[in-house]
Amino acid sequence: MSWLSLVVDSDAAHAEALSEALLELGALSVDLLDADADTPDEHAIFGEPGEPPPGVWQHNRVSALFDSDKNVGEILRNASALIGLDQVPGHHIETLDDNDWVRLTQSQFEPIPISSRLWIVPTWHTASDPNAINIVLDPGLAFGTGSHPTTRLCLRWLDSNLQGGENVLDYGCGSGILAIAAMKLGAAHATGVDVDFQAVSASRDNAIANQIGNVQFYLPDDAPQSSYDLVIANILTNPLRLLAPLLAKATRSGGQIVLSGILEEQAQEVMSIYQQWFDLSTPIFEDGWSCLSGRKR
Repeated sequence: MSWLSLVVDSDAAHAEALSEALLELGALSVDLLDADADTPDEHAIFGEPGEPPPGVWQHNRVSALFDSDKNVGEILRNASALIGLDQVPGHHIETLDDNDWVRLTQSQFEPIPISSRLWIVPTWHTASDPNAINIVLDPGLAFGTGSHPTTRLCLRWLDSNLQGGENVLDYGCGSGILAIAAMKLGAAHATGVDVDFQAVSASRDNAIANQIGNVQFYLPDDAPQSSYDLVIANILTNPLRLLAPLLAKATRSGGQIVLSGILEEQAQEVMSIYQQWFDLSTPIFEDGWSCLSGRKR
């Protein structure tokens, strides 16, 4: 059996209505994605603390799945007319062969060596080096598998710089990978915060899978107000701009901060903001992404 995949470019004004119309006309599933992902225009779909939710992205990619016998072109024309569009938006249609989707997805995530002693191991794999520090991970619906350069940059910083005994805040924790890594590398306590409940849930499950205590995960409004030895935030540049005062306040005097999710060309701009509070080190770059770190004055 095979399926038909439809991908449509849509603006913010019509993306949700088009998604609903496609479902009404026979789509098996519909996803909304940020068409500006991995560019300077990328922004989070969730609102940050104290800020209203931005709603849908300004430039959307609507992805819909159909049975192979459907006339997808006609369905898109009808959906466009249904929501009042004068013409059919830009799109493409392709055939997807039948696969074992779970096995296919899992095959994309192999054990990842972060350093000579630190590995990320998906739950469906056996550790390559049982004597290493192995983080067992099921990302679920949350970001953070260890495969993205920004996550690797943060993990390597932790591996090289964590002294042991620190109180750590992982802001934008995703899968919980950085908070869990900090604990396995000797931190005394870790707190993870994320605006997405799915991320908080995945992080809690991953902490249990790694048999980690002294780590808690919260939505922002539920998180304790505290001062930390290390604050780490692997999110995006726009949230990092907005969150600068909050993250600076959460870092104790003499404590350290690590920031990632920043495109290489955006590094200097973010540094200029955080230099109000921190003495920053030279940025580290990988595959067009950057990691900033520094100590609070």
